[in-house]
Amino acid sequence: MNPEVYGKYEIIDAHSHIFPEKIAETATVSIGHFYDIPMNNHGFSEKLIEAGSKIGVTKYLVCSTATTPKQTNNINHFIAQECEKHSCFYGFGTTHPDSSDLEGDIEQIISMGLHGVKLHPDFQKFNADSPEAFRIYELIEGRLPLLIHCGDARYDYSAPHRIKKINENFPKLQLLAAHLGGYQQWDEAEKTLAGLDNVRFDVSSSLAFLTPEKAARIVKKYGIENCFFGSDFPMWSHEDELMRFLQLGFTEEENQKILATNFKEFLGL
Repeated sequence: MNPEVYGKYEIIDAHSHIFPEKIAETATVSIGHFYDIPMNNHGFSEKLIEAGSKIGVTKYLVCSTATTPKQTNNINHFIAQECEKHSCFYGFGTTHPDSSDLEGDIEQIISMGLHGVKLHPDFQKFNADSPEAFRIYELIEGRLPLLIHCGDARYDYSAPHRIKKINENFPKLQLLAAHLGGYQQWDEAEKTLAGLDNVRFDVSSSLAFLTPEKAARIVKKYGIENCFFGSDFPMWSHEDELMRFLQLGFTEEENQKILATNFKEFLGL
């Protein structure tokens, strides 16, 4: 990439994952196996900052997912502690539909000063529009935004039609649909999710699989103002993701909106 690009834009990474250093390598390898994608990074905070600094990232949305209810408390404490250490982090907590104390989980997230909730239906093995999940949305609607993994050709847990149903039932819920609304299901996502109110999208784990022309079309269909840049670290290199993003051919003003401005407005920064 042309070195002149670095420093040209303010950049926020609106989708990244961190883990305690002692399990970061194991967790990263596990994610790679799940998606059958080679992983070149280890997902702990210092590595994230080191990787993002190569393209000038100034802020990061950091999160992790509780694959069982008993993990929720430890993950939320970890994310909150890392946010205290690193002022560039904006943490999203997590919960699980099978939690015995969903109200307590959400109150914990709020009391810790975390900025939202992250769910991954495919990892957590629940339908995104199930009654159990709806209980979470009831608790956070109007209080916390939701970052939710969307799409996987192997499963139906987080398919675009389920994401649409969340929006229909919780129209005031700020919903951030990851991976352009449907990893490996971009055609369905484009047809199903375009034009929905109060739904935003990140481009993470999408640009490596789509032609620049198709990715640009989807972003325009959703609305430039509704899309965020994200790396899905440790899945991808920040440098590669920025290169792919800049190939979409948007104007400098549009690039800046997606790279930072839209996210800042979303979180009220």
